[in-house]
Amino acid sequence: MQAPTDTEGLRGKHTEERRKIAILGSTGSIGTQTLEIVRRNRDIAVTALAAGSNIRLLEEQIREFRPKLAAVWSEEKARELRAAVRDLDVRVASGMEGLLEVAVQPDAQMLVTAIVGMIGIRPTIEAIRAGKDIALANKETLVTAGHLIMPLARDCQVSILPVDSEHSAIFQCLQGERAGGNQPAKILLTASGGPFRGKKREELQHIQVEDALRHPNWKMGRKVTIDSSTLANKGLEVMEAKWLFQVDLERIQVVVQPQSIIHSMIEYEDGAVLAQLGTPDMKLPIQYALYYPERRFLAGERLDFWKLSEITFEKPDTDTFPALALAYQAMGAGGSMPTVFNAANEKAVSLFLDRKIGYLDIPEVIRQCMEEHRVIPNPTVEEILGVEQEVYERIQGRW
Repeated sequence: MQAPTDTEGLRGKHTEERRKIAILGSTGSIGTQTLEIVRRNRDIAVTALAAGSNIRLLEEQIREFRPKLAAVWSEEKARELRAAVRDLDVRVASGMEGLLEVAVQPDAQMLVTAIVGMIGIRPTIEAIRAGKDIALANKETLVTAGHLIMPLARDCQVSILPVDSEHSAIFQCLQGERAGGNQPAKILLTASGGPFRGKKREELQHIQVEDALRHPNWKMGRKVTIDSSTLANKGLEVMEAKWLFQVDLERIQVVVQPQSIIHSMIEYEDGAVLAQLGTPDMKLPIQYALYYPERRFLAGERLDFWKLSEITFEKPDTDTFPALALAYQAMGAGGSMPTVFNAANEKAVSLFLDRKIGYLDIPEVIRQCMEEHRVIPNPTVEEILGVEQEVYERIQGRW
C-alpha cells in the first residue's frame, strides 16, 4: 500500500488566503453544515454558492454570506432568484455553465464539492485545472473518474482533502506517519450497518421508504441514507478510498462498528492499529478539511468514556446486503464498471424513493446492469457520462 504523499493531491497548502471558498451544493446536508462552520469562523469568506432548486434557502444564504456569484440548475429558477436578490451585488448563473463558473471563481482558493451525483465531475476537474484545492464530499467524482482526477491533482499540485467522515478519519490517522516512511498495510473502513443491521433478507421484503430513512446514528440526505441502509454507500467509499490513498482493493476491509464511534482505522505491518474516534458529527471532518493542517475548537458533544459502555465490531453481511460485494466486483473490473454501479444505484434509489420498486430491487438493478455492461478500460469524461446515460435509459425502459 502506498500512503498519500505530498505529490499525490493530499498536500495542505495552508495560508490565510486559502480561507476563501466556493461551495457546490450549498443547500444540502454537507453544504449547510459547511456554512455553519463559516458562521462560527468569520475568517472564512464565501465567494460563490451553487444549489439545485432550493432557491428560498439559497437566497437566505446569499443574503447572509454575500457571495459574488450564485448558480442554480434551471434557468427558470435562476430568473426567480435574480428577481429575489436584485437588491444585492451578486450575479446568478444557471446550468452546467453556472456550476463551472462557481468551480473556477477567481477569488476562491478552495472548492467544497458537496453536490450529489456525477454532475460534480466536470466542475471538480475544472477547479483542479484552475489550481483550487478540493474539499471532497462528492463520492461519485472519484468512484467514476478517479483515474483522471488523481493524476490531474498531482500535475496541478492541488490538494484533495476528504470530507467523508471515514476518509477524513483515515487521512487524520496518516498524519505524522509519512515522515518516517511508514506505510500502512491495511485500511479498515468502518460502517454503522444502517437501520437494518442484523436482519436477514426475508425480513426486508416489505421495507418502506420511511423505514430505510431512519438511520440510527447519522443525519444525512435522503439518497445517502438509503445507500447507507443497503451498504452501497460503503461500497462507494471503498472505491473512493482506493483512489484517495492509492491502495490495492484487497487491502481495504470493511468493519461494521454499530456505535459510529470509530470512524475508520489503519493497520501497520507490525500489527499496530491507529483509529480516529469521535461522536457522529460531520462538522468535524468538514472543518478539518477547511483548516488543514490546523485544528480549531468545534462546539459539540464530546465522547464520554464513562458513559460509553462498549464499542463492538461485526463482519458485514453481504448475503443480505449484496451491494457491498457488487461494489468490490465493480472496482475489481475497473474501467467504466464503477460508473455502471454508481449510475444503477443512483437510479434504483430514486425509483425506490418514488415507490416504483421495492427495497430489495435496488441491488438487483445494480447486478443486472453490471452483468450487461461491456467494460471500457480507461474511459474519458465523455465516455463516463455516456455510460451513465446508457444505464439510466436501460433502467427506465425496464423498471
